[in-house]
Amino acid sequence: MRAAAFTELTGPNGVGVVDQPTPEPGAGDAVVDVEACAINRHDLWILEGDSAMVAADDLPFVSGLDVAGTVRDVGDGVTGVEPGDRVLLCPNETCGTCRFCREGPENLCEEFSLFHGGLAEQARVDASRLVALPDEIGATAAAALPTAYMTAYHMLRRAEVGPTDLVFVPGVTGGVGVAAVQLADVLGAETVGTSSSREKLDRVTELGLDHAIQSTDPEEIRAEVEAVGEPDAVLNHLGGEYTELGQTVLRRGGRMVICGRTAGGRSEIDVPDLFLGHKRVIGSTMGTQQDLQRLVDLVAAGDLAPEVADTYPLAETGAAFAAMQDRDTVGKLVVTP
Repeated sequence: MRAAAFTELTGPNGVGVVDQPTPEPGAGDAVVDVEACAINRHDLWILEGDSAMVAADDLPFVSGLDVAGTVRDVGDGVTGVEPGDRVLLCPNETCGTCRFCREGPENLCEEFSLFHGGLAEQARVDASRLVALPDEIGATAAAALPTAYMTAYHMLRRAEVGPTDLVFVPGVTGGVGVAAVQLADVLGAETVGTSSSREKLDRVTELGLDHAIQSTDPEEIRAEVEAVGEPDAVLNHLGGEYTELGQTVLRRGGRMVICGRTAGGRSEIDVPDLFLGHKRVIGSTMGTQQDLQRLVDLVAAGDLAPEVADTYPLAETGAAFAAMQDRDTVGKLVVTP
């Protein structure tokens, strides 16, 4: 089979198509013919050499978390899926034995990790992590869901967002930001978001954004958010200086959920404001398989349409990462092996 492997950790030019043996399923596994695999900032960090999980000794490395396709074969002991089934992979990898795996939520697993290997014609996966894909959902749309939409959905749950809440999303034109806007709209919440690009803000407004702020200056953003109102929740996938900004604009008793570090891995917290304002700062990684099932149900019901910016054949996977690096698009970038 062919795979788009990271052969150098140098950015998009470090991706090459290589031949690898077609995987065979072990006990509990399924082999999936990959029809679509979305790429994420997580993959790009690896490709740029900005991740401790992959080193030069691990090359060639096949990344890709968000797999949608058709089951080709299953191993011993597999129940619930069989060859020919259309499926979507929940990329969570958990130990299955710690107290968080036993009691939930699973994404608190003490050995939590993520699947990699979807940027290929076939992928061997844990069969128990496969979610059935209804015929009315195409593989490309499905592949957009696991990382960005599952992360945003879990953040909204952790922030206890409900109808009429005001949700602030800095960097709203990124994958998690777009997903947060669409899902907040499903929940009946109001959103305010930021970007440096008016064109991209206009597109996210078409997807449900209620208040668009074209700025990257924290003080200017603070003033414009406060002119809209006091957010009940902040969904922060940027980190860095946006954490202090998010805390500042939160209403008394508000909740900020953080899932990323695109703007920096260190943030300042105003401790007196935190405790005197009864505010909460919450960390969140990915979501649960139940979250992903709920998202599939929303798409099947017509309540959610994942935003896909562009698709790329396997041979152009490097170009997909270049487009992500350039930040020129709104929505998910999907490789279609």
